[in-house]
Amino acid sequence: MTRAGALSRPADVRRANFPDVMDFYAPGLKRWQSSEWAPVSPRRFLPVSVTGSACALSCDHCRGKVLGGMVNARADQDLFRLAAGLRARGTEGLLLSGGSNGSGGVPLLAHLRHIPRIRHELGMKVIVHSGLVSPELAAGLSASGVDGVMLDVIGADETLRDVYHLDMTVADVDRSLRLLSDRGLRTIPHIVLGLHYGRFVGEHRALEMAVRYGVSALVLVVLVPLAGTPMADLPAPRADQVTDFFATARLAAPATMINLGCARPLGALKGELDRAAIDLGLNGIAYPADGAIEYARSRGLTPRLFEYCCSLTWSGAQAHGLAPVRVTA
Repeated sequence: MTRAGALSRPADVRRANFPDVMDFYAPGLKRWQSSEWAPVSPRRFLPVSVTGSACALSCDHCRGKVLGGMVNARADQDLFRLAAGLRARGTEGLLLSGGSNGSGGVPLLAHLRHIPRIRHELGMKVIVHSGLVSPELAAGLSASGVDGVMLDVIGADETLRDVYHLDMTVADVDRSLRLLSDRGLRTIPHIVLGLHYGRFVGEHRALEMAVRYGVSALVLVVLVPLAGTPMADLPAPRADQVTDFFATARLAAPATMINLGCARPLGALKGELDRAAIDLGLNGIAYPADGAIEYARSRGLTPRLFEYCCSLTWSGAQAHGLAPVRVTA
C-alpha cells in the first residue's frame, strides 16, 4: 500500500502526526472512577458557574441541569477570592462557565478582570465556556490572558432555533469563531453529535467551520437524553453515525488534537464508542469506560492519565505544565 493509501485510514493519519500515546481525562466535573482508574484528587479541576443554575435559554437538551453540579459564583462575587479558597483546598484549574443570556452568550465580562491574578498569583489554569461571542467579549477574553475558550459549534439554523431557542443563524456561530481567531485566542470548539433530537443535522457543517479557523483542539461529545428535558425519552444517537463522524473528523483535521469529551451515553454504548475513538485516531477520552485504558495499550498506545479537562491539551499537556498523574506502560 502506498503512503497516500495508508493515510486514508484515520488511525494511520493519527500516527503520522502524533506520538503513540492515548490520553485519558478525569476532571472534577463529576464524581467518577472506573475499574482501571480512581482519580487521586477529584478537586484538581472544577467548573464554576457565573449564573448559578440560571439560564435564559432553557435549551431542550439541558434545561440548565448541567449547571447544577458547578461551583456557584454570583455576578457580584469576587472571583479571585472564590478561586483562592478553591486553590487552598487543592484546586489547580477552573472552567469558568454558566447559563446563557438571551443572545446565546455566557455573561463573563464582569469576572474577566480577575483572571490574570488567578493565573499568576494562584498559578491556576483558567478556561472559559463562552457561548456566542461579541466583539467586546472577544477583546475582554484576549486581555485576560485566559488559557483557552470553549464554545459549542452548531451547524444548523434549525438547531439554533428549535433546540437553543435562539433567533440566530450559523453565521453568528461562524462570527464567534472568527472573533476568537482574530484575537489569537486558543479556541476549543465542542461539537455535540446528535444534538438535534438525536439526529445528525448540522454536525458536518460545524466541523467545516472549526477546521477552517485552525482551532487549538476539537472536542466531540454525544447527546445524552437527560431526565426532565424535552429529549428525555429519545434514543441515543446511532453508534454508526457517531463513529463515522470520529473518522471524518480525524481525516478533516489530521494534525489537530481531537478528544472524546465528557458527555456520551452510558452502558455498553459508551464502551463501544470509546473503543472506536481509540481505533479511529482520536487523541483522548474523558471519563473512559471500563477496559478502555487496557484496550488502548493493546492497540500499541501508551495511556496517560490526567485529572484535568481535555480542553487543556492543545499542543501537548506537559508543554503547558499539565503533567499526567500517571503514565502506564
